[in-house]
Amino acid sequence: MSAGGPASGRNFCTLARAPHVPERTCVGCRERVPRAQLVRLVLAPGGVLDVDLRAAAPGRGAWIHPDPQCVARAERRRAFGRALRVSAPLDSDLVWRWLAGRLSTDPAVPPGSRPTDGKGG
Repeated sequence: MSAGGPASGRNFCTLARAPHVPERTCVGCRERVPRAQLVRLVLAPGGVLDVDLRAAAPGRGAWIHPDPQCVARAERRRAFGRALRVSAPLDSDLVWRWLAGRLSTDPAVPPGSRPTDGKGG
């Protein structure tokens, strides 16, 4: 018998598969969502958190909803330091400034409503 035949127990139907959508966990609310709904934060020189809009900066990153409540919750829980594996206190001023600018320029777009491509990015 062949390796993929009916006796093997495998089903090789030609069903369409759903595209894979990468998921990440928000460090603020701990919700697991497609990565296109989150923003990646990285550690910049000097212990400062910076927004990585392209999600391509080298090194470890932390993912968070672009929502003031999630950022505040992550700060309160000290989740940024754990996610980035640093013990020193982190300055999130750049994140707050980016968030304020984003909310002031596009208040009609609620957090997590960006369109996604087939890759989740």
